[in-house]
Amino acid sequence: MAVSTVSVTGLTTFPLHEVYNNYGIILLEALFQIGGLGITMLATVGMVLARKRITLHQRQLIQIDMNQPRLSGTVRLAYSVFGLMMMLQFVFGILFSLYLYFERGYAHISKAFFEGFYIAISAVTNAGFDVTGTSIMPFKHDYFFLTTVIFLIGVGGIGFPVLTELREWAGTRLKQKSGQKFRFSLFVKLAVFFALLFFILGTLLILFSETRGAFAHRSLTDKLMTAMFYSASTRNAGLQLDSLSTFNTTTMLIFSLLMFIGASPSSVGGGVRTTTIGILILYMYSFIRGRRNVNIFGRQIGQEDIQKAVVVVNLSVLLCGTAILILSATEKQTLTALILEVTSAFGTTGLSLGITGSLSIVGKWVIIILMFIGRVGMLYMLMLFVSKRKKDLSYSFPTERVIIG
Repeated sequence: MAVSTVSVTGLTTFPLHEVYNNYGIILLEALFQIGGLGITMLATVGMVLARKRITLHQRQLIQIDMNQPRLSGTVRLAYSVFGLMMMLQFVFGILFSLYLYFERGYAHISKAFFEGFYIAISAVTNAGFDVTGTSIMPFKHDYFFLTTVIFLIGVGGIGFPVLTELREWAGTRLKQKSGQKFRFSLFVKLAVFFALLFFILGTLLILFSETRGAFAHRSLTDKLMTAMFYSASTRNAGLQLDSLSTFNTTTMLIFSLLMFIGASPSSVGGGVRTTTIGILILYMYSFIRGRRNVNIFGRQIGQEDIQKAVVVVNLSVLLCGTAILILSATEKQTLTALILEVTSAFGTTGLSLGITGSLSIVGKWVIIILMFIGRVGMLYMLMLFVSKRKKDLSYSFPTERVIIG
């Protein structure tokens, strides 16, 4: 539970609504902040509020944590992102609370505020914990509510650098002089582009997979909204509108693929990350077209970034494949349920067919490791093992061709 909470995954070994009281849920919300926003950001905000001096080494840690190319402005960046995330949780917490009380007919306003703020916090931090026993199933036909939740899930999973540049862009537009233009970084363009691409592709795949299945007797609007919700929720949040047992095997595998991809880098989500998969796709496309360089949006992606993407994806596939192999030997569950459980843990999503509590000790440790690595990121885990010694570039070995494929 501790690892699942601080990694904002949502996998649990017992029904939360039967065990935790309101104080326990408030504790969960506090841990969502730690897991979603990160220790580095929260520590930075604490030091700023305490008026303590932030050293150069601490600024370098913030730079790494926020995936920033420059050291300057990192403290201001962390502080502004924290303020933005808190503001979103507060504003939409109020909005959801009033909506539950006036539109959904909650008898007590205190209950409406308690659940409204929990929904807002869990959506922004992408925490898929079900504290009611029904997730958000009662709202499955409430399109205003679902659209708002999808928006908050997207904001949490798009990445802190994206939010920062969008804020700077908005500020520039307000103060803009004639002829002055704001240029978004390549990372922001890639993050937004591939987040939208995977959202649209996920929606279409889920829609086509369940057209004659779970969506067979629903209206076109309901089908589309449900497919859109699951396309967003599977990559980040893990909130549910239906029991997963109602979906067919193909849809389960689509869910697993989306959970494996996960959210954008430097966000509250996990997985292999959208830009990592995106760079790999661009690299394969360039290779097929016979191009030596990977170009997009008028920029060339560096060879080092391409190598990182290839290594991270390959190691992530190897990690999840090994986990599935181990669980298939230790657990008496279907292969589909195990694949869903593994990708859910790695993508810090929290969707499950309800097998988490019945896993063996070995199985639970496998899930714990996956949740931890999925939240921290495969690239950061690799940094623990990469040699820090400088390579000797004074010589190189002769090149020899080998047969591939």
